[in-house]
Amino acid sequence: MADIPLIRNFDDGAVFAFRDRRPIRVEEFLAEAHRLAGLIPDRQYVVNLCSDRCRFAAGLVAALLRRQVSLLPPNSTDDFLNRLSLDYPAVYCLADGTAQTSQLQTFLYPRPTGEPAPAASSSRIPEEQVATIGFTSGSTGRPRPHPKSWGALAKSGLAAFERLCLGAYRNMSVLATVPHQHMYGLEATVLMVMQGGLRMHCGRPFFSADICAELEALPRPRGLVTTPVHLRLLLAEANDPPKADFLLCATAPLSPQLAAEAEARFGAPLYEIYGCTEAGQVATRRAVESPHWRPVPGVALFENEKGTWVKGGHIEKEVLLGDVIEICGRDAFLLHGRTTDLINIAGKRTSLAHLNFQLNSIEGVRDGTFVMPEEDDGSVARLTAFVVAPGLTSETILTALRQRIDAAFLPRPLCFVESLPRNETGKLPRMALDDLVARLAAKAG
Repeated sequence: MADIPLIRNFDDGAVFAFRDRRPIRVEEFLAEAHRLAGLIPDRQYVVNLCSDRCRFAAGLVAALLRRQVSLLPPNSTDDFLNRLSLDYPAVYCLADGTAQTSQLQTFLYPRPTGEPAPAASSSRIPEEQVATIGFTSGSTGRPRPHPKSWGALAKSGLAAFERLCLGAYRNMSVLATVPHQHMYGLEATVLMVMQGGLRMHCGRPFFSADICAELEALPRPRGLVTTPVHLRLLLAEANDPPKADFLLCATAPLSPQLAAEAEARFGAPLYEIYGCTEAGQVATRRAVESPHWRPVPGVALFENEKGTWVKGGHIEKEVLLGDVIEICGRDAFLLHGRTTDLINIAGKRTSLAHLNFQLNSIEGVRDGTFVMPEEDDGSVARLTAFVVAPGLTSETILTALRQRIDAAFLPRPLCFVESLPRNETGKLPRMALDDLVARLAAKAG
């Protein structure tokens, strides 16, 4: 087994991150991470809740140097953190003051001393050392743990860097609207930075005006890492978004129309990543060029009677994917929705992913989702749809849907809401959707 460097592809004195629009040099980052490694508690597990992306990265490095495993929960609710404390005894929380918990012993990220930190080089970590334990998002049920070695994480960052041709954007600054504690954010905004010599933005702006202001302030080349929900809001609310050089999106496939609009408005190519917590990054595509996905270097898909599997590259063991996939030759495939999303009404079949795609492609719809609720006796009810569409009427949306989907799948009812209960990465956990359906039923009587 080989040892893999914590960071690489940085020149001496290169900028590693921007905090409050001030540069942090790579030597400063490494010195901070090594200093932190000497201060954190002597435990086996840590939950890193640092909201500052650079401090999170320093905490990840410090944990690796101390051979501690970073737990990456899908949320930081008291209930889930209490569960972690039972499953992982003596776990502690690393926080930077803005995100803390009463469920775990908390070690506050130390304030800068004001004194020059001793120089530190990029240490090498054994590739087999367990670095993180990620947890499925809970969108399909109870989250399950998935450990990953440092070798797998580092190789994942490099694989996506190579597939997306980010070497053409040397020293690109990366702004993200996604959390770094989730697999997509970890790989795209921390690991690709550390392994590809990019520059991270320490914050995570939420409102469209703040996202545009922070992106505009970054030096070029610059990129935006986001989700379909954030992207749709940005395009709806920002009259003149700043020009970028690279856009990356994940958590749900984009329509070609939305991808084309984003590319035109931002003046940059938009790529999507397909993956999951179990496997990490699996494939990429550029929707304006092709609906097909291409696996990242070293990764391959194969099929058997159980479904579609992925293996190779940074993926340490074969993973059964939870999606309906059509393999198109050796280096391409199509996505047809989640295996749990397939529905059959009056002998006609479709998927919730397909229905959601059509709903969200309607002009004026900012967000929307179909739900197939279950009755108390286990029988299947009619499809329900929730939509965020200020200014549109039910009839307008239903008329548009009739042109796109079979009448058997029209939602009854179609409910307007101010927002959908998405989590930080833009996904809709099943429990949140069930609660939304229950509130609708209670209101109906």
